[in-house]
Amino acid sequence: MLIDTIFEDTRWETVGLEALAESAARATLGHLGYGDKGFEIALLACDDTRIQELNAGFREKDKATNVLSWPSEERGAATEGAVPLEPEDYELGDIAISYDTCQREAEEAGKAFPDHVTHLVVHGMLHLLGYDHIRDGDATLMENLEISILGKLGVEDPYRDMI
Repeated sequence: MLIDTIFEDTRWETVGLEALAESAARATLGHLGYGDKGFEIALLACDDTRIQELNAGFREKDKATNVLSWPSEERGAATEGAVPLEPEDYELGDIAISYDTCQREAEEAGKAFPDHVTHLVVHGMLHLLGYDHIRDGDATLMENLEISILGKLGVEDPYRDMI
């Protein structure tokens, strides 16, 4: 797998984002049975200003967020709670992640920053692979996958303290 990381915010370089992202992406693909088929993603390591611009431009939500993703093709399942279609394109898509929001969320939740970043990369990878959390059944499937994948990486359940 190749992750092409573009560092717009150099703070990401000091936290080992490339290694965290590679580990999270490989774990996600491995868990889903895709293994190492030469998939590619682009990862934009940015700040809140940049991700807010992207969120406003692509989702019409003029606020910063933690992670955004753009799949290269539609893979979502038509039936709620079903597994999405297998990727046909080895270029899975793009992910953007904001240092500011990730850091703030990790601090507020009392989570280790690398663990939170790993969770968000897994989350973004699942979006690239057609998983979503809009419908309840899809959200349950996606969250359970995240918990399982993160558990294999030694990261605690990110939803355990949520009500």
